[in-house]
Amino acid sequence: MEGRAIPKHHVEETETTRSVTLPAWTITAENHPISNAAHLDRLGLELGIPMPEMTFGHNLIRLKHRESGWEYQFDTLHALQHVKNGPLEDGDGAVKVRYADEWLKSRTDPNSQTPLPQTVPTKPYDWTYTTMYEGHISNEEGLRYPFIKTQDPLHAIPMAELQRHDPILFYAQTLLFEDELHDNGSSSLLVRLRVMPGCIFLLSRFTLRVDQVLFRAFDTRIYHSFSSSPPLVIKEVIGLEAPYDAVKQRLEDPEDLTPLTDSTFIANTLSSMSPQEKQQGANTGWRGIGRKVEVATLQT
Repeated sequence: MEGRAIPKHHVEETETTRSVTLPAWTITAENHPISNAAHLDRLGLELGIPMPEMTFGHNLIRLKHRESGWEYQFDTLHALQHVKNGPLEDGDGAVKVRYADEWLKSRTDPNSQTPLPQTVPTKPYDWTYTTMYEGHISNEEGLRYPFIKTQDPLHAIPMAELQRHDPILFYAQTLLFEDELHDNGSSSLLVRLRVMPGCIFLLSRFTLRVDQVLFRAFDTRIYHSFSSSPPLVIKEVIGLEAPYDAVKQRLEDPEDLTPLTDSTFIANTLSSMSPQEKQQGANTGWRGIGRKVEVATLQT
């Protein structure tokens, strides 16, 4: 296989920012320290929900196509804006910890004839921090080139190309937030990006683990081939969830639970499971389940 020509590129780096300039693109990644109390207070007031335990409020990854002015960004503020603020409704994928009913029964007279009240999430926001954030066009000029849904098979992201051992010209990752969910599991949103000789590829992955209840993943993939003409940006969004025990059964070693904290293992396992496996006990009605592909055609 002939190697691809390496495009001209220039990488700059500071203590908190890394960027690469390519013939038509500028890509920037910012990684700052965890937000301090004052910044968390400001974010909390703006969003109206408590902030995750680890909130990196200044972190971001931005892609800018200089010739068209199109700019697309992933950042913490916009990600948390997609967390439900208020009582959860149909489609929000409400989750409660397994011991909720047991806790209630332990505080109810077993001889009582009064039926147990139904237990529902009581916090006025989604305590799992589930976000269906796909990134956003971050400048007015870029709004001229929106993503449009497509079913054209030619717009599929070429996974075989991404799995080749091509040189990595630029790599960045940024953690937007993470929370241990009051010791009931974990919720996080991590964005990774790499530039290869022939393309740009970004993966934004939200991962949720609620112990003994379920796993959930929401992936956004952004792909651009430098050879596309006019420049085409493909966005693939996939949402998955399955019962905790169904994922646990996929462990190679049932005694080693470490993979259950690995977002890659979780996403790969959810992707490989049958619909029957996914529906056994974790049917939350979450509207994020499914797959869609969109494309943005940029002008030069």
